[in-house]
Amino acid sequence: MTNKKILVVDDASIVRLTLKHLFENYHYTVIEAETGEEAVEKYKAFQPDLVTMDITMPDMDGITAVKEILKIDAKAKIIMCSAMGQSNKVKAAVTAGAKTFIVKPLHPERVLTTVKKYLD
Repeated sequence: MTNKKILVVDDASIVRLTLKHLFENYHYTVIEAETGEEAVEKYKAFQPDLVTMDITMPDMDGITAVKEILKIDAKAKIIMCSAMGQSNKVKAAVTAGAKTFIVKPLHPERVLTTVKKYLD
């Protein structure tokens, strides 16, 4: 049993729902955010153990949100989720402080392997 908290940030509700079900099956507590701004607020409120962050979102993109979260917690563990073909943005996100990235479409085994690597 784990009581680790994961903040899932994506403007697409289907992606949030998919990750929520995946993580809850492994007994992680899931907090959801739809925008970068909401992600920063929820990070402050819940201090999750890990964040999965979409890159392209309205209001505040994932790269900006990564920078804002790292101002709050320099040790934040953030994994970017991006579509193929966004390699420049992925590089920018990792440069900004994200730990790694997962490519969409998301493969459950790959997502879990990556998440567990940073939570254990």
